[in-house]
Amino acid sequence: MAQVNRPLTTEDGELRDDLTKEELDRFKPASDVLPAQVLAQLNRGGRPVSDNPKVSTTVRFDADVLAAFKATGKGWQTRMNNALKEWLATH
Repeated sequence: MAQVNRPLTTEDGELRDDLTKEELDRFKPASDVLPAQVLAQLNRGGRPVSDNPKVSTTVRFDADVLAAFKATGKGWQTRMNNALKEWLATH
């Protein structure tokens, strides 16, 4: 028999992993319990609008060129973009 009104989270603030159906039924939609200002921030989603947004395109590169940029790790697309900008500045 489940204890009445036991906390839904652990002492660390994590959701307990042994919740019963009755306990899960105690959850309410965020829109019922959060202030409108908080909901507005949560519902914004996505990235902020950029003054200079990127444009999606399809480009074919030699496999060795692409592999070399990817081998530099996270952020390789930004580095490739910067390399192309640098080339444009000199030509």
